[in-house]
Amino acid sequence: MQFTATQIAELLEGEVDGDAQVLVSDLAKIEEGRPGTLTFLANPKYTDFLYATGASIAVVAKEFRPTQELPKRLTLIRVADPRACFSRLLKMNEGLRYNKRGIEQPSFVSPTAKVAPGAYIGAFSYIGDGAVVEEDAKVFPHCTVGDGARIGKGTRLHANVTVYPRCVVGANCIIHSGAVIGADGYGFVQDEKGEQEKMPQVGNVIIEDEVEIGANTTVDRATLGHTIIRRGAKLDNLIQVGHNVEIGAHTLVVAQTGIAGSTRIGDHCVIGGQVGIVGHIHIGNRVKVAAQSGIGTNLPDDAVVQGSPAFAIGDYKRSYVLFRSLPLLKQQIDQLKKTLDRLMAATGTEKPQG
Repeated sequence: MQFTATQIAELLEGEVDGDAQVLVSDLAKIEEGRPGTLTFLANPKYTDFLYATGASIAVVAKEFRPTQELPKRLTLIRVADPRACFSRLLKMNEGLRYNKRGIEQPSFVSPTAKVAPGAYIGAFSYIGDGAVVEEDAKVFPHCTVGDGARIGKGTRLHANVTVYPRCVVGANCIIHSGAVIGADGYGFVQDEKGEQEKMPQVGNVIIEDEVEIGANTTVDRATLGHTIIRRGAKLDNLIQVGHNVEIGAHTLVVAQTGIAGSTRIGDHCVIGGQVGIVGHIHIGNRVKVAAQSGIGTNLPDDAVVQGSPAFAIGDYKRSYVLFRSLPLLKQQIDQLKKTLDRLMAATGTEKPQG
């Protein structure tokens, strides 16, 4: 779709400086702008790019005053906050990109499933018995929504997502390709022969509203009860969430983190990449865990930790300074030992035993 500068300025509550009828149909970085695209300038470091950009429209701050001649084809839209306004345009563009409705064929929708009229089911998808896909939800091709599962209003399942039976995904969530919601938790019991017997996993997964889950992340169903991802949490790609885990509201978890079963993570936490968290512990609210840390014990509210096993980040950094100095310290100790041996030999003092 094409939009004029006037239409965009009305949307952003901005002012047009230039050709009000110029048309754009795409967005671009300021250094990669081309005719028919819209860009923005928020960081002064990029100002020089504005004077050479090929874009047709640039969103700038109201107080911006050029110090060089602008390209003749460039129209400015002056706004209060260029970055925030451009973010709004990105969201609008994304909405247009995913604006699909209806059921594509071939796909299978069970006669007992409920798919809202405004939902979208992509080709080769499977919607099981009793499943519910709510209004404006988007289920892209090759997805599976198991028996009795629910996909909330406005939620988007990208291609090849699997939502196992009886799992619940809330409203306005985004689940990226390859994610698996509700596979069996890692539960086994050793029998008298020392062999591992599978423990049935009969719970489910509940994902609340506004959650985003990255590509190839897995969230295991509970043994009993629920594995829960609370409202607004954001999970990166390649994360393992074990059975009966609970991740608090608006918590961020970065790629390649593993969270073992029955652990509780509080609200507004930040878990860095490649963190390993053992099972059956409690991590408080607003906790920050540095990348590649190993968490083996409970952490209180507002803790900031690093290391494996992790401890307070200030102590970790001071310890790391000493650790890096160990080779030099060893050289100094060896030199002191040689000096002491010479002194003892010169005075006839015997070396202490052991």
